[in-house]
Amino acid sequence: MADRFRELERPQAGRLKDVVLMATVTGFEGLRHPRRSDLKQFAELFEPLFAASSDEARRQAAAALSQCPHVPQSVALLIGNAPISIAAIFLTRSTSVDDATLLQIIRAQGPAHATAIARRENLSVNVVDALVERRQTSSGPVKPLDVPAAAEMRLSEAVASDMTTAKLRREEKLRSDIKALARATNQDPPAGPALEPLSPLHEALLVRFARSGEANLFAASLAAALSTSLELGERILLDVSGQHLAIALTALGMQREDSLFVLGSLYPDLAERLGGTTRSEALMSSLTPETSHARLQAWLRTDEEQAAAGAEHRPYLAPERGADPRRLPTAKETIPRGGALTQQQAFGRRR
Repeated sequence: MADRFRELERPQAGRLKDVVLMATVTGFEGLRHPRRSDLKQFAELFEPLFAASSDEARRQAAAALSQCPHVPQSVALLIGNAPISIAAIFLTRSTSVDDATLLQIIRAQGPAHATAIARRENLSVNVVDALVERRQTSSGPVKPLDVPAAAEMRLSEAVASDMTTAKLRREEKLRSDIKALARATNQDPPAGPALEPLSPLHEALLVRFARSGEANLFAASLAAALSTSLELGERILLDVSGQHLAIALTALGMQREDSLFVLGSLYPDLAERLGGTTRSEALMSSLTPETSHARLQAWLRTDEEQAAAGAEHRPYLAPERGADPRRLPTAKETIPRGGALTQQQAFGRRR
């Protein structure tokens, strides 16, 4: 595992910029309320890294930023103008792209980008009109009919009237189709949230952040690997038994040696030995890929429902975190102050 990680960090391997790109994205996602200077710095760092990274890394970065509510518009325009295989998920899901950026992408790119934008929810009237205009121009000019010259003058007025009526009907039909497509959700909903195997890049990031003990970056990288919200990554990591993280790593298909290293680094009690094995090995042996996959999909489905309900996320691992909702409120003092003092003194004597 260590040899593979060293190979990943070598510049000649061509993957160093991929790692730096994903680390930059995960670090930006961890900012709860980014300042204007943070947005400017992220845009300056992201553009050269995005241009120099591989297609797989750019696709992962676009998928991660599609769930971020505060993406700079220069970054959104850069991702939106990327090839459709990279920009599709961002154009379809991101809520941080304004209408001006969408209009620039529609006018600059082809029908594939316009189709991805048409699948967004809550499209404005200006964007819908631009999509209709783009659809009409992409279809090409209508070829004139081969009408004899003698009949052309007699039919010119009728043909002009018919063409105007047909154009209005066609435009209205296209407008209705695009509005219906914009209002509709997925017509063929999948059986469960998509769960892709863990990529080598995400696996290396998880091992790196587990080794350095950076819980915030580890939770952000886990959420990016799952293409889910940061809240779910934090909830998985906050299970002190390590079982939730073991289920997630098993479902993602992480190599067993790397999974044992991550569990032992984040939960030191799992590195203790029990007979001829460790607690982490016993925990991993009790899990199967099928059951772990089903449980992780259930977590992802619940997280999507909570996100659709508009629940506000307050990071548990952030320094300015609020009160832990899992802890019971402190009971109010109901005995007199003198009685409490007498009871405390008596407790001290018994000790």
